[in-house]
Amino acid sequence: MKAMILTHPGTPLVWTDLPDRQPGPGQVRVIVLACGVCRTDLHVFDGELPDPKSPIIPGHEIVGRIDAIGAGVSDLELGQRVGIPWLGHTCGVCRYCREQHENLCDAPLFTGYTRDGGFATAAIADARFAFPLGETGSDVALAPLLCAGLIGWRSLKLAGDGKRLGLYGFGAAGHIVAQVARWQGREIYAFTRPGDSGTQAFARSLGVTWAGGSDEVPPEPLDAAILYAPDGDLVPLALKAVRKGGTVVCAGIHMSDIPGFPYDILWEERRLVSVANLTRQDGIEFLALAPQIGIVVKTTVYPLEQANQALEDLRAGRFDGAAVLVP
Repeated sequence: MKAMILTHPGTPLVWTDLPDRQPGPGQVRVIVLACGVCRTDLHVFDGELPDPKSPIIPGHEIVGRIDAIGAGVSDLELGQRVGIPWLGHTCGVCRYCREQHENLCDAPLFTGYTRDGGFATAAIADARFAFPLGETGSDVALAPLLCAGLIGWRSLKLAGDGKRLGLYGFGAAGHIVAQVARWQGREIYAFTRPGDSGTQAFARSLGVTWAGGSDEVPPEPLDAAILYAPDGDLVPLALKAVRKGGTVVCAGIHMSDIPGFPYDILWEERRLVSVANLTRQDGIEFLALAPQIGIVVKTTVYPLEQANQALEDLRAGRFDGAAVLVP
């Protein structure tokens, strides 16, 4: 197998030949067909997440076909197309696993962070966290659904049922969630980097009600806002933008420090909550719903060996939608 390996945070990924790996009990091996490039991959690359596996193969939006099955796996088949998400393993015995909150597991493993991921030609996965994808849809279009879509779905549920929804950051997750929320009959208010007229035009092309800079005030008070941009300075702005009783959801795994803010923008029963990872139930729900919605994922495709360029283009905001690596 070949892989793009991160040996030290902040240094370029290295194209590496590795011995083929065999799945252990309860595992499968997949031939990687496509792997999305997520902002969390940037956080891993930059060393902003604690205690990563080192060296590590990043990537956690994996679409692949099973080509080897370990002992004890009975519900997956050779040749089956599956998706492998960020949450790659849970202990199954801690309080959170027992209470159906496996996203908060005390001993989890995360794909592309604490276990090797999909910036490679093959990957090993816990069979319990390999979602059957069927044969509808292209590998490239499905890959971003494995994180941008799943985390977007979980954040949308936490945001509640309000009609007016603000999305701060309109990249991979934002443009997917906007389509889901519009399908649900909501109004979408898209906030981008100040002055980013291109992304604002992209948002309008997806039917949002309003698009503007994150430094702007929306024309109507929001029922809820979701922050996909990992910028803590946006939290007070979002709290000011939501109505009394509104909700602000921080959807990233990492965010810069939130500045101090006056209590009165949180008062009147506004809520500030965070999203942590995902559950298998989130995956089952969303991946079943996505074909009904007819989500169109905008992608920019890179060869696997150009993963460093894809990460830098993501950092610089050089494309709309999602980047996807293809071996």
